Amino acid sequence: MPIATHRFLALLLFSLAAPQLALAQDVAEQQQTETTNDTTEAPPAPPEYLGRRIAQTMHYAGAPWLVRESREREEECSKLLQALKISPGQTVCDLGCGNGFYTLKLAKLVGPKGTVCAVDIQPEMLDLLDERATARGVTNLRPTLGTVTSPNLPKGKLDLLLLVDVYHEFSHPKEMLTAIRASLKPTGRVALVEYRSEDPEVPIKRLHKMSQKQVMKEYQANGFKLVGQYDELPWQHVFFFARDDSQLEKAELKRWEKEE
Repeated sequence: MPIATHRFLALLLFSLAAPQLALAQDVAEQQQTETTNDTTEAPPAPPEYLGRRIAQTMHYAGAPWLVRESREREEECSKLLQALKISPGQTVCDLGCGNGFYTLKLAKLVGPKGTVCAVDIQPEMLDLLDERATARGVTNLRPTLGTVTSPNLPKGKLDLLLLVDVYHEFSHPKEMLTAIRASLKPTGRVALVEYRSEDPEVPIKRLHKMSQKQVMKEYQANGFKLVGQYDELPWQHVFFFARDDSQLEKAELKRWEKEE
């Protein structure tokens, strides 16, 4: 396909997707999260973390956007699932699972002998997940109501923890990263997926994007090391982190640059 034609199609998809994406983000910004479970015990939420302004949690009213028909075309989600390298029988977590777009796909990958811990701080999201899982006969899920400071996961049990476009919304990232680190096996990995702030053409508000530099700053400061990355998605960065004491080999970050 000629480059000019390819760019035209990309711009056309962008123009079609942008209004829907902006609407979903407006819902997230205009409506406060109604349940966080530990507001009386948690420390006050900081307005920013290590120089990054923290975004507001997406309200469950915006859940239909998570399972929109165009998502595979826009984000190439199937590529991400392949990049995770999940094996049958593993214990994985979809943290910030929402209504289960990725949760149900993970459940298929780990198989009947595997387990998917599905965590969200909004019980309404877990109710929506339950409806979708029941309709599909999925039974290897462990729905978990988390808090703003902890995902309430078992310690040292996870092979993989997936965070898709949700980490930037954590009101208490330091506490959450501490809990996430504790949940990993010695060879466990965190797969962090965030919209690229380096790319102005990604149709997401700036507050809901992250740069490579900011991600590395926050994860290295909390006991993680980079063990891999995947740069083949159209809109998102994918980082793989492990505990800094893991036997997994440290990887050097490859700087993302937009293809011309």
